[in-house]
Amino acid sequence: MATALAQTPLFDWHASHGGRMVDFAGWSMPVQYTSIVAEHTATRTAATLFDISHMGRLRFDGPGAAGFLDSVVTRRVTDQQPGQVRYSLVTRDDGGILDDVLVYHLADAGGGSYWLMVVNASNRTKIVEFLEPRLALASDVLFTDATFDWAMIAVQGPHASALVQPLVERSLDTMKYYHAAETRIAGHGGIVSRTGYTGEDGYELILGARAIEGVWQTLIAAGATPAGLGARDTLRLEAGMPLYGHELSEAIDPFQAGLDFAVNLPDRAFSGSAALQTLKQRTGVPCRVGLTMTSKRVPREGFHILSSDKVVGSVTSGTFSPTLECPIAMGYVQPEFAQPDTELAIDIRGRAEPARVVTLPFYRRTTKGSRT
Repeated sequence: MATALAQTPLFDWHASHGGRMVDFAGWSMPVQYTSIVAEHTATRTAATLFDISHMGRLRFDGPGAAGFLDSVVTRRVTDQQPGQVRYSLVTRDDGGILDDVLVYHLADAGGGSYWLMVVNASNRTKIVEFLEPRLALASDVLFTDATFDWAMIAVQGPHASALVQPLVERSLDTMKYYHAAETRIAGHGGIVSRTGYTGEDGYELILGARAIEGVWQTLIAAGATPAGLGARDTLRLEAGMPLYGHELSEAIDPFQAGLDFAVNLPDRAFSGSAALQTLKQRTGVPCRVGLTMTSKRVPREGFHILSSDKVVGSVTSGTFSPTLECPIAMGYVQPEFAQPDTELAIDIRGRAEPARVVTLPFYRRTTKGSRT
């Protein structure tokens, strides 16, 4: 018997407004409403709305929360001030990536603070199972899986700040990139953060599941365009961001993926830290690169990357870039072929199409704020 797909609080809205629903990590999610290119372009030129309620939201309270998280993620959190958000990884004991996550440290209205870990929908169960035996030994940490109690939407694009600001009490002008705060959102208690996955400026709004549809509709009335998973994927690929299940997996370590910045090894012990000390010195393993093409044929996951007809790597993600107007891809190649401007080829259904290694990201906006 087929397992019923999970639904976000916005499922009925998606289904009744033209959303083409697909199975994504066990959730029924909209892949597009109109066309991927139109939704992609709206993000680059105005603002779009993404339902990201399917992502896991794990809350940690108590005096031991910071120390506990520091023992399970690759990036130091004990110096993370309330209001800061950090990109990090959870790794196995052998250094393989279990997930890439965002760690929020938030001040609460009572003068204390708590922590959130936002995880990929496809990995939520795996990460909870990873945490449970460790939590059993941490009596001073209160853990809550709040995924189904809260909803989460992302507003992305150059108009995002103008659309979101009227709804939140917190001034967005003073919110730096990779920061977050509790605030009132359209009269409801919630959280606003400024991170993003599209390469554009943008905000995430987290609030109670029953309040989300009113906020969603208000943002659309103000000019935001709803967008689905299809545009989200072409946008993140242009932004050069690795996606779990494609560029990231348990078979890949952070250094291969080019995520050295997300690993703090000195004076720390966390799951995988001993292995990562060794892996950091390793040479000769495939590493992540970006590739552009002059052909109009689009490379897809699993296609071979060639040098003089010899297979030197494989594609992990590929698409036609609406912004660059050419096919782009990410993949893993042997390190001697990873330098920018290296001329390679991609085997697209039996024909070697020219490709060139480029520095990531493919697209970079003019931005303000800084990552912490």
